[in-house]
Amino acid sequence: MTLTRSATAVAALMALGASPVAAETEIQFWHAMGGALGEKIEEIAAGFNETQDEFTVVPTYKGNYTENMTASIAAFRAGEQPHIVQVFEVGTATMMAAEGAIKPVQQVMDNADITWDADAYLPAVKSYYTTTDGALLSLPFNSSTPVLWYNRDLLDEAGIKDVPQTWNEMFAAADKLQASGHECAFSFGWQSWVMLENYLAWHDQPIGTKQNGFAGLDTELVFDESEDLTTLLQRIADSQEAGTFRYGGRRGDSLPLFTSGECAMWMNSSAYYAGISDQAEFEFGQAMLPVNTDAAETAQNSIIGGATLWVLEGHPESEYQGVAEFFNYLSSPEVQADWHQSSGYVPITTAAYELTNSQGFYEENPGTDTAIQQLSLNAPTENSRGLRFGNFVQIRDIINEELEDLWAGNKTAAEALSDAAERGNALLREFEGSNS
Repeated sequence: MTLTRSATAVAALMALGASPVAAETEIQFWHAMGGALGEKIEEIAAGFNETQDEFTVVPTYKGNYTENMTASIAAFRAGEQPHIVQVFEVGTATMMAAEGAIKPVQQVMDNADITWDADAYLPAVKSYYTTTDGALLSLPFNSSTPVLWYNRDLLDEAGIKDVPQTWNEMFAAADKLQASGHECAFSFGWQSWVMLENYLAWHDQPIGTKQNGFAGLDTELVFDESEDLTTLLQRIADSQEAGTFRYGGRRGDSLPLFTSGECAMWMNSSAYYAGISDQAEFEFGQAMLPVNTDAAETAQNSIIGGATLWVLEGHPESEYQGVAEFFNYLSSPEVQADWHQSSGYVPITTAAYELTNSQGFYEENPGTDTAIQQLSLNAPTENSRGLRFGNFVQIRDIINEELEDLWAGNKTAAEALSDAAERGNALLREFEGSNS
């Protein structure tokens, strides 16, 4: 894989000749990225710190997304909050409801002494995190979308020349794979995000009322009303007997089913690029999610996952200048292109995408622009902008439980979706009641 010059190297060149000076003000940045991605965040922070001598960004790993958000809320109540906290997309409504705790990014950037363009961000990424009048609430950072990963070697062995583009083609490919002696055709991870939230957006159908929660807390889940989704999920569950589909867990647990060659195709985040590159001993690629032609002739657009950076209140105004400068650096084409190419997350700005393209990365690594193409396929609609539901972390757990009952044969798809919607709506009413 050909990478751009690292963010640290860019910063070092910018600071060439400057003598090291101790920073006067620390900017605390709590994040949820361990391993190689955590090291990359350390690198980005170090790159920013080298460009100036007034602020030092201090990144701190605080556990997974849920743990990081919980720790930040507890720290705010104790008056010991960081300046910046990384929160996953389904925590958006919870953060918005934390009255008095959040300083909107639009306000932080507009009030700072910097040159900043809010329109530089990719529309499909930005729209998820804006108010109804277009003001940015949090800064897009590690954004991804689910794609169809495929094992080119296994498809070739089964005589499958073209990667499936529809769900009917997915099942036809399964027949060919099984005829060639390979059982498992596909699996997927983060099943609520991939097979429910993104499926409905991809086919321009609502997940809930009130513009999927964007237009009010009195929203209700309606995903159980999609007949084509219900029929497809039942078809997938029934296909387990033949070995077509294999369930491998709620998050990324099913990755080994793909990287080991057990399943020929896998639907999950584009951000698994680095991991698959390291683990797969076969030729692999990315393609767009399949379309269910019973629901739509063509796809609308997929929606993002990942996380954004929220700014917390309670610090001296002068320190928010440092936050704004760091966010501006983080959004620069060079830093974003390097982050995108290293991680598999999409570049959050058009300029970073164009820089990556001009560097020949997509030509050298075919398919790595699939996520961007999916997100930018069409202008987002009320159904495909994303979702903003309170208590959605818990609601996802409910959806997982119900789908697992479906895969286990304990419920039909209709029963599982109906029960998930009913239980989820109860949590929505709790959230509405506590935030009205």
